[in-house]
Amino acid sequence: MSDSTSNMQEKYHTAKWWQIVLFSLNNSSTNLYLFAFGFVTYYSTGLVGLAALFISQLMGYVRIFDGIIDPAIGVFIDKTETRWGKYRPLMLMGNLITIASFLILFTTHLLPEPARLPVLVVALIIHKIGYSLQASVTKAGQSVLTSDPKQRPMFNISDGIFMIFVFTGGQIYASNYLEPKYGGFTLGFFQELVGTVIVVSLILCILAIIGISAKDQKQYFGLGENTTETSLKDYAHVIKGNRPLQMLSMAAAFVKFCVQLMSDQVAQIIVFGILLGNFALSGQMSMLTIIPDLLITFGATALARKKGLRGAYIIYLSLASVFFVVLGMLMMNIQPGDVDFGNITFKAVLFISIYALARGFSRSPSSLVLTMSADISDYETSESGRYVAGVIGTIFSLTDSLASSLAPMMIGWLLAAVGFGTAYPTADTPLSGDLRMVALLLYAVLPFISIVIALVFMKFYKLDSKAMEGVQERLSELRSAESPVQESEVKVATTNN
Repeated sequence: MSDSTSNMQEKYHTAKWWQIVLFSLNNSSTNLYLFAFGFVTYYSTGLVGLAALFISQLMGYVRIFDGIIDPAIGVFIDKTETRWGKYRPLMLMGNLITIASFLILFTTHLLPEPARLPVLVVALIIHKIGYSLQASVTKAGQSVLTSDPKQRPMFNISDGIFMIFVFTGGQIYASNYLEPKYGGFTLGFFQELVGTVIVVSLILCILAIIGISAKDQKQYFGLGENTTETSLKDYAHVIKGNRPLQMLSMAAAFVKFCVQLMSDQVAQIIVFGILLGNFALSGQMSMLTIIPDLLITFGATALARKKGLRGAYIIYLSLASVFFVVLGMLMMNIQPGDVDFGNITFKAVLFISIYALARGFSRSPSSLVLTMSADISDYETSESGRYVAGVIGTIFSLTDSLASSLAPMMIGWLLAAVGFGTAYPTADTPLSGDLRMVALLLYAVLPFISIVIALVFMKFYKLDSKAMEGVQERLSELRSAESPVQESEVKVATTNN
């Protein structure tokens, strides 16, 4: 064995390909609930009897609550250590809590009217606790899965593929199967949707647990036995002093806001059901864009392996911003019926292509962030000797929740401003100039602004591929130390790209 190979093995710990693939299913497991959660507004207004503007604001506040509790969940993750590891028990616990929350949430209509709102709120809170427990492990667990910078981006391939099938498959299932089968958002629609999500999500969670089982051991937690003990007051120092964490979490939040706007079911009704005149197009176009989405995902991984995660992230956001401008120009002139798979025109092909590229290049960075959070965790360990992957992962969730909470609120405000404060528009609502403007804002203007803000934050994020080489070298030195290290006085050099 050559010296270079030996040094590489000492510097990095790696995972088998099937471990990476299976663990990535944890993100799919939680995102199934995120997809289904997009229909809560229609359940709450249609079956529970709440006003549209009220429920849109309530959903926003629930996401804010989710963000507020996330740091506490992060501390809980960091302090957890059982005979079954750190992450596996939390993944299963989170999934079971989320199951309970959905069973309560989607049976609220059976209760006496005065009890519906309080029970709905409680169910939403329970849901966010369970969801955060399981979802936070996706980011935190990256650091134990592998530290090899060539391997880490491989997570994005499997995760990206699975996410395409979660959201694309989910949209096809909802718009082309469930909605026609039950004649709209009826009780049968929600019962079958919830049952399917619960069963599939639990299966994916179990597979993810199998994927991380061999790596869910103390020797992979930071510096292993040499990891510095972290007190509660140390967490404030971590959050205040870790600039890469601050910059990337803010950038990721605005990217998530963009993605959340475009994936919200109310927004999809406005764009596909009203602007384009056929809600089933949302599923059909999602199916049509599977191949472009896969190519974009593979491209992100190849780019990350060549230019580093930071380089791939910035390039993809830059491309997304361009395509959102073009998409906005197309949406100003598109008419119902212009996109019809029974009569393909140049205008339809152009719209579908630009929509696919804008959506694909804006979504892929969200997957890259899952892996970049592991880089930040390693960076913190190299600086202070502490392993706080749980808190680092949930700081992303905090800023993510605060920004994405604006998505349902923004939709509610915009619709209320054009006369839809009591009930949301449906696929049968005729197109008006006001609804065209709402569609343009939701699918082009606001996403473009969000992407530009994210790019500004990324100018100050310095953990490129060269900087991460220095981080891993420092970690290798610290792991070979004879005793637990104290907070390092040595700062890892980062480039000024």
